[in-house]
Amino acid sequence: MVPLMGGLALAVDFSEMNRQKQAVANALDAAGIATARQVVTGSSDSELIAYANSFFKANLEPAIADHTALTVTLPNNTNGGGTLKLAARLDYKPYFYPVFAELIHQPKDVANADITFTTNTEIRLKNTLEVALVLDNSGSMSTIGTGSGQKRIDLLKSAAKQLVDTLADQALLIKQVDKPVQFSLVPFAASVNVGPQNDGASWMDVDGLSPVHHENFDWSTLTDPNKHAEKIGGIWYKKGSGWGDEENQILSRFSLYKDMQQVSAREWVVTGQEYVCTKYRSNGTCHTGHWQDTGYYDETISSYASWQGCVEARPYPYNVNDTPAAGAPNNTGIGFGDPATLFVPMFAPDEPGDRWATNDDSTPDDFSASNNWWNDGTEDSSGRTRERNMTKYFDVRPYGATSPQGTGPSYGCTTEPITPLTDVSVTEGRSAIKAAIDRMGPNGNTNIPEGLAWGWRTVSSGEPFTEGRPDNEKGNDKVVIVLTDGANTYTKPSSDPASNKSTYAAYGYLQPGYNGGSVGRLLLSTSVGQFDYSSSNYTAALDDHLAKVCANAKAGNIMVMTVSLDLSTTNTNENKAIEALRKCASDSRFRKDANGAAAKLYLNTTGGNLAETFKQIADELSNLRIVG
Repeated sequence: MVPLMGGLALAVDFSEMNRQKQAVANALDAAGIATARQVVTGSSDSELIAYANSFFKANLEPAIADHTALTVTLPNNTNGGGTLKLAARLDYKPYFYPVFAELIHQPKDVANADITFTTNTEIRLKNTLEVALVLDNSGSMSTIGTGSGQKRIDLLKSAAKQLVDTLADQALLIKQVDKPVQFSLVPFAASVNVGPQNDGASWMDVDGLSPVHHENFDWSTLTDPNKHAEKIGGIWYKKGSGWGDEENQILSRFSLYKDMQQVSAREWVVTGQEYVCTKYRSNGTCHTGHWQDTGYYDETISSYASWQGCVEARPYPYNVNDTPAAGAPNNTGIGFGDPATLFVPMFAPDEPGDRWATNDDSTPDDFSASNNWWNDGTEDSSGRTRERNMTKYFDVRPYGATSPQGTGPSYGCTTEPITPLTDVSVTEGRSAIKAAIDRMGPNGNTNIPEGLAWGWRTVSSGEPFTEGRPDNEKGNDKVVIVLTDGANTYTKPSSDPASNKSTYAAYGYLQPGYNGGSVGRLLLSTSVGQFDYSSSNYTAALDDHLAKVCANAKAGNIMVMTVSLDLSTTNTNENKAIEALRKCASDSRFRKDANGAAAKLYLNTTGGNLAETFKQIADELSNLRIVG
């Protein structure tokens, strides 16, 4: 009788045990899928573990749930996908076996022991990738690359397009994931071009609120009672009947682009004829003459220049971070937002000197300034007064005026616009990025920190560019790749009639100082000499900004990869640039250096090896998004 009862007990318990095991397995799988969905929303570790346990228990009947335990192992990389692991333990309590065990005189602790089972599940999270290509487009990129017969810029174009193709081909293997690989392109030189189509964007300083906006423009020089300027609530306005329909409109850099006019063409309109004597007799009568047309020139007045899309660097600390722009009309920064976070359009002031003769001045003045493209509108002896005089911009440039010395208000704006994050897993996106790479051209100085800052802004989720996934989304890597062929540069002019202390670029001029102070924005909040107006000190200041933006980007979970092209460790200045780029780079998650530490994501290469270097970059990025 006892063996029969034992067999029956084992059969019942075995059936129930298998039922509970299956129930636990089903609940575990469901909890894994549900938790994986929560992981990519950016929930905290504690929230994810609590959610997993709650979901797991909710899918079990109470009698089973009370005898289970769940262990959750979250991905150890908060940015790069990884594997979510869940393990469940079931402590099954037999119903009949303890009675049978006592009948055959088993010890009580053996008879009443739980039967423990464990089951596991692993879910590979999605690995999506957002890559900003921050590529040097300075003038030195036209140099022939070491070990090659091609210009550096052409070698870079080829290598960058190959990188895009490699990652795009891999992206095609990822199914059921939207936009698995995206690229943005940030060409940089002395400045960065955000695109002229963004002139009315909410993050642009349309109203002239930023302390940067009027650095070199003295609107108080507009003193005509019928056509003057007045500042109200932090904004300059056109006041007086002389402005016509434009009275009460805002005065800003954007308005200057609109208001500057030139005679772009003219046509002679005949109104009649007159006789002109060319030789006279001694008695005053005409010996020889001819008839000629009388009339006037019908002149075509058109806009002189348009904003090309480049912006100035924001004042510290906003130049080295991703703080969203915040500002509004009548906002002076007190109580709501900070206008200094807004982005200001570049407008290179007309430097001292004249470009055409007038009725009042038949001899145009020449001060040999770097960027003299308009008449000064004054005969004042002070170069700075001439430069800051605003009345001049409302004179019409006559037909046939002397060509500008410099490139006009777009001086320092030499690069193609940024291409925002674009999905390269689709043909249109891949083609768009590669076409943008092909449009790059070398011209201008080198401002690496400004390029890196904008690379960061293209992959972040907030404005100015919002194509990036949420910054805390797990399973997504944000990567900025910076390539340069030289040190940071900011030029000191050979002739400086306005005492600007530099040519115009992303940080404006070094003088006058920022926001009424004595220190220029470039030197502000750096460890370098604040009144040392030398090119070497300007480079040191940019290096200081680079170190700060690198640290901030990495602290914001941006993976920074840096590449130096044709730089030598034996050259003191180039070696400084090499060390700055090495320090800027993030640590590899996969490779180790000779000492067993994480290898730096920095590569020093030559023109001849650039293609191979970009293959190494592709391998590193591929490791981030292997899907198991």
